[in-house]
Amino acid sequence: MFTTRPTLQGTFGMVSSTHWLASQSAMAVLEDGGNAFDAAVAAGFVLHVVEPHLNGPAGEVPIILAPAGGEVRVLCGQGCAPAGATVAHYRSLGLDLVPGTGPLAAAVPGAFDAWMLLLRDHGTKSLADVLKYAIGYAEDGHAPVERVGETVETVRELFEREWPSSAEVYLPGGTPPRPGELFRNPALAATWRRLLAEAEAEAASGATGAADGTRVAQIEAAREVWRGGFIAEALVRQAGRPTMDTSGERHVGTLSAEDLRRWSASYEDPVTYEWNGWTLCKAGGWSQGPAFLQQFALLPRNIDELPAYGSAEYVHLLVEGCKLAMADREAWYGDAEGVGAGAGAGVGVGVPVRELLSDEYSASRRRLVGDKASYRLRPGAPGGREPRLSAHAYAVASGETADREAWGGTAAAGAGEPTVAGDGGTRGDTCHVDIVDRWGNMLSATPSGGWLQSNPVVPELGFPLGTRLQMAWLEEGLPNSLTPGRRPRTTLSPSLALKGGVPVLAFGTPGGDQQDQWQVHFFLGVVLREAVRGGLDLQGAIDAPNWHTESFPGSFHPRGMRPGSLTVESRMAADVVEELRRRGHDVTVGGAWSEGRLCAVGRDAESGVLYGAANARGMQGYAVGR
Repeated sequence: MFTTRPTLQGTFGMVSSTHWLASQSAMAVLEDGGNAFDAAVAAGFVLHVVEPHLNGPAGEVPIILAPAGGEVRVLCGQGCAPAGATVAHYRSLGLDLVPGTGPLAAAVPGAFDAWMLLLRDHGTKSLADVLKYAIGYAEDGHAPVERVGETVETVRELFEREWPSSAEVYLPGGTPPRPGELFRNPALAATWRRLLAEAEAEAASGATGAADGTRVAQIEAAREVWRGGFIAEALVRQAGRPTMDTSGERHVGTLSAEDLRRWSASYEDPVTYEWNGWTLCKAGGWSQGPAFLQQFALLPRNIDELPAYGSAEYVHLLVEGCKLAMADREAWYGDAEGVGAGAGAGVGVGVPVRELLSDEYSASRRRLVGDKASYRLRPGAPGGREPRLSAHAYAVASGETADREAWGGTAAAGAGEPTVAGDGGTRGDTCHVDIVDRWGNMLSATPSGGWLQSNPVVPELGFPLGTRLQMAWLEEGLPNSLTPGRRPRTTLSPSLALKGGVPVLAFGTPGGDQQDQWQVHFFLGVVLREAVRGGLDLQGAIDAPNWHTESFPGSFHPRGMRPGSLTVESRMAADVVEELRRRGHDVTVGGAWSEGRLCAVGRDAESGVLYGAANARGMQGYAVGR
């Protein structure tokens, strides 16, 4: 079968990410003797520089990691809502939804601390060793991809009129970043150089409590600079500046110095599901990860009972299962743990993941999948508990609001990139990186948030705050209600799969609500192709025509939906499209290469052969390895 690129094979190391410079920087760390976790941190910070419209240091990152011979763990880099971020406060401002931009939408930044914990606990390199690649590209410049300049051009008026600090970085001399010309962010480079200098000095003094000057001491000192030093001070100042947001008004945020001081990234067990000899691992119900698992729980247990791969029956089955899983996401997912705000933070609504994945519940939901496309939002009642939707979600699903089709026609957006409005409003998107090294360490990470269009650049730092709070509801008593100390439910959803208890595959994609749609089809493609071809045909599974539906409330402002919608790539066979329409799907035919930006790496546990592949869509993702 023709593929856009070969599936790479080797024995030393494999990296796949959404930007070639991040992939190659990570590979350079592996070549320098670092492990997969060192390499991931280097790639993460490079992605902040080269994909600033898709992620930043004040955003967030969930990470699934599998140390060689160790247990799979989730490292949560999703910050919580600040202590002042209450439903009552936002309602008092006349808001029905959290704005899609501006400081009111800023959660406690999570990405930086997660990368630091990963490096401290599982890496071998110094902070300076892994930061030097990002510093180099920020200071000396890199040739930006087209989408960076296109995004800046879309929000030019906002930057010039309301966000001058962003214009200073992204419109130097009135010109946005252009391919073929070096783009620099000297303020960001200066931030990391100062961070390193202060961390090294602090570590040498022994103030961190670790052995003077050691690698761990420097990392701990850097964490302290972030949460209580010059970076924290600048972030809090920025949150307090009145800022124009998608509401059309200027607001100040709720982020405080105490919020930054009290939060840290944390480890937890993954949620898992056994399917056809595989163990699928995802982050918990504070993410949309379990929706990926629910879709497999709705499939036949025996792979031989699946409809023919790529057929209309196959696509229909997956789309209808996705609708049911995402309806449950709306009713049941949220932060049950309430990590991050200290006393009282644990108050919340439990996510009934076990019941949602149970055979009995899945069988009852499976019976709802008929021959025709459903246009209804149908959450289930796990354990007999009645589902509850937010008033906005109910209104959108019932067609009682104009937001019902607010994101109609998104097929043209292409490649999972964000759709940006002139006020900075965006569907949101992200980056991804997967790595496996010669020792068998494996990792999947999905950095996001802190986009250049999310908030004004913090003048002293060279990067903006994030906007993840826009995913929480301004209504009390829901699993995803805006609540101090609770994480807003995120769309970020890295994946890791095991066979026989051994990590075999790490994968993921940008794409907001579409992430756990594209990944289901990808993983099925890997499994089905392995049975026919032998080995892991990652590139073939990535390149196969993909699709998505928006038949549920979106996670990003203004939280619209398109009931019955199905957007497919034009490479899908005409007879398949015709049959899907006959089954009642409202089919939009998008671009030939418009659905997804998947990355993947794999490892054969018996032979030790490593695999790598990356998405050709968007023309910037690359896998490297040897």
